[in-house]
Amino acid sequence: MNDEMRAEVDLSENAVYRVIDGKLEKIDTPGVGFGKQTITWQDNKPIHCEISYTQK
Repeated sequence: MNDEMRAEVDLSENAVYRVIDGKLEKIDTPGVGFGKQTITWQDNKPIHCEISYTQK
């Protein structure tokens, strides 16, 4: 395994990450209220992330 391809994440933090071409990216959280994160895949890669939320 190539050491350059390693990443560390804080397991005490609730988060969603995506990896594209060896780069780790933390996905934004929904603003307030109830939220949803939708990730669109193309050619076996996550290419788009949509984040939405609703308030009651």
